Amino acid sequence: MTYAITQTCCSDATCVAVCPVNCIHPTPEEPDFGTTEMLYIDPKSCIDCGACADACPVDAIFPADRLTGPLKRYEAVNAAHYEGRDPAPVLASPTFHPWGEPSFTRSLPSDFAPIRVAVVGTGPAGMYAAEDLLLHTNAEVTLIDRLPVAGGLVRYGVAPDHPGTKGAGDSLARFHSHPRATVRLGVEIGRDVTPEELAAHHDAVVYAVGAPSDRRLGIPGEDLPGSLSATSLVSWYNAHPETAPDTVALDTEALRSAGRAVIVGNGNVALDVARILVSDPAALAGTDIADHALTALRDSRIREVVLLGRRGPEDAAYTASELLALGHLPGVDLVVDTHDPRTAQAVDAAAPGDKAALLKDTAREAVDWAGAPGTGRRRIVLRFHSAPEEALGEGAVRAVRAGGPGGSVDIPAGLLVRAIGYRGVPLAGLPFDETTGTVPHTAGRVDGMTGTYVVGWIKRGPSGGIGANRACAAETVGSLLADAVDGRLPTPTGTAKAFGRLARARSGRLVDARGLAAIDRAERARGAAAGRPRVKLATVPDLVAAARRRRLRGPGA
Repeated sequence: MTYAITQTCCSDATCVAVCPVNCIHPTPEEPDFGTTEMLYIDPKSCIDCGACADACPVDAIFPADRLTGPLKRYEAVNAAHYEGRDPAPVLASPTFHPWGEPSFTRSLPSDFAPIRVAVVGTGPAGMYAAEDLLLHTNAEVTLIDRLPVAGGLVRYGVAPDHPGTKGAGDSLARFHSHPRATVRLGVEIGRDVTPEELAAHHDAVVYAVGAPSDRRLGIPGEDLPGSLSATSLVSWYNAHPETAPDTVALDTEALRSAGRAVIVGNGNVALDVARILVSDPAALAGTDIADHALTALRDSRIREVVLLGRRGPEDAAYTASELLALGHLPGVDLVVDTHDPRTAQAVDAAAPGDKAALLKDTAREAVDWAGAPGTGRRRIVLRFHSAPEEALGEGAVRAVRAGGPGGSVDIPAGLLVRAIGYRGVPLAGLPFDETTGTVPHTAGRVDGMTGTYVVGWIKRGPSGGIGANRACAAETVGSLLADAVDGRLPTPTGTAKAFGRLARARSGRLVDARGLAAIDRAERARGAAAGRPRVKLATVPDLVAAARRRRLRGPGA
């Protein structure tokens, strides 16, 4: 029996580090690490020790003979990665085997005084940086977030029907209570505290604020009611406290008439949105989806979701694992629109392992857009070689004009969602590149600002999943520590306690580690009462109230 990595792989390489026989690839030292969609276990080298499964933060690794349903095909997916490749050398023993040259990437002088580092942003990028500092140095870390709850993109970006992926957040959350970590949530840099004040109380500052904005289509009618960004829709169904419950309406007259939504883009976020819009609400009721979103989906009139992709299936942006999951959605059909002959040609000619080959067994249809979808099973339509030209309607979206080499067609729809990428926004006091939507830097060092660093999407742009942030954080932390050893960090003029007093005085919604734990308990208790993993508190006042309730009731409460 061997093990296999499945759909929820986060690619952070925790499994690679514990494998005794080097059977998981690509490793961080290999050139294709970070470019493959996931990691893969070589079935010929695996010795069935299970160390990788124990270490996996997102529960993505299972014995191959125990895979069932949609996950069963991942045994073949893992094996296919090694077809035609030279296998890694099989070691004679997991205990007695040759070792490489030792590498001490976090080697600091033994008498090196602790440094104080502020990490702004508590999503995966920020927490991987904090983990690196707390595990490998004696640094003291201040965790800061403008929201009164931690988690970032894991909490508010991962789809609610992907609980395994959310497990990465649980793994990183253990550092919230680390003895050398201080939690200061509900503090916005640039509003409550200036960047200069933050820097004055710390030896270094690491910004991990992500890419919270979205890219626009630039077409007529884009601002009509019923047209919105995937960023807004994802925040809405994940109970983001800055996204109102009425941000998304699924029972409008336009949707009742059309029964259809159009999503522009075919990356993983687009697939997430499509899947949530057509999933059985009864299945979503067992997740941590926002209450208001669950209610809206129960009353939704959407029967069909169309995904528009500018290019062909061979160049689709989604990962294989997310598409495979889409094809096994209960009660939902997946269809490829054959309006352009190049689509079928690409699928039929695709070699095993090619992106287009994933659609060989998918139903094909020359879709007739004249009428509304039928009342039977819901479905998702993949329409390649097609781009939006205009959102049509008086007072609300009624149709989307999609163009391609064969001309244009009007697709009746009551909802238009743009899912064409995230974008960073300027940060107070930091340089910003408007073209890339990132902060200019060199190996994580912010250009022209000694002691200031970036990590994650604000550093490299909105690319790579959760696990990609581990290597990104390692580079940034490496630069920070090198600067510390070389004496290049500025000396702070304020103390950690002084910063705590400043943050509390400036922010009326400050939440510390105990408050964060109280929020977690409150949400889990609400979930237990409803038969769900948790029911999120969906407003800033509710989050702050839950955090303070524990403090006001005293230690014995």
